[in-house]
Amino acid sequence: MALECADFYDLELARYNRHLGAAAGVAIRDRVLDIGCGAGQTTREAARVAVDGEVVGVDTSGEMLEVARRRCAEAGLRNVAFEQGDAQSHPFPAASFDLCISRFGVMFFADPAAAFANIGRAMRPGARLVCMVWQSQERNEWSGAIQQALNPESTPSGDVPMAFSLGDPAVAADLLSAAGFISIDFTEVNEPVFYGPNVAAAFDALGSFQMVKEALARTAEPPGKVSRRLRDMLEAHMTAEGVLFDSRAWITTARRAVG
Repeated sequence: MALECADFYDLELARYNRHLGAAAGVAIRDRVLDIGCGAGQTTREAARVAVDGEVVGVDTSGEMLEVARRRCAEAGLRNVAFEQGDAQSHPFPAASFDLCISRFGVMFFADPAAAFANIGRAMRPGARLVCMVWQSQERNEWSGAIQQALNPESTPSGDVPMAFSLGDPAVAADLLSAAGFISIDFTEVNEPVFYGPNVAAAFDALGSFQMVKEALARTAEPPGKVSRRLRDMLEAHMTAEGVLFDSRAWITTARRAVG
């Protein structure tokens, strides 16, 4: 299951990777911290550039890190280390990293203020932070389409799902500023996310989503009726390149204050 999830997420976000890599601008001697590294795609990409440095990937999932370690070994990368932990409280060495990157990994902290403060302490003065986060839920077609297919009668509750917790630049800027970051900036990225080469593959992928599992578990409708709506929704997003949904993200950049 971890391998399937790793492959899905890497393919889903493939169009975003080049934007993150360009913004990160990893240097040959950088010591890089990758928050929420998952199966390590972004960690490996950073390590291929920072050949005289080191990249440390951190994630809460032991299963994903097993995949990450295996793929790094297969790629022959020796300047990579992976650590299991929550970046909100993980004991990073102080003032140790030149660059911190994250591909959709910093939106899920229970206490984001504590998390960014902890990450900030791990960064050297002047070090750069480059994070990619989703914009607001209404600007990400995939979220609304799935929710409507699961429950056409649902109405917005006003609660912000954690995946979109940093979608408001003002909220993110306040958190980063309080954690000791300066030169905070936001760059919009608009790319489609890929859910599969066909409807059948996309439907199988959706079945692994926690929000889908929970909705199917509590629905009073026949499961086949919900499944039909999901398939119809995916069919409506089928293109010559596969099942695609419009999505929008921010690349958030900042620097650790000096002094």
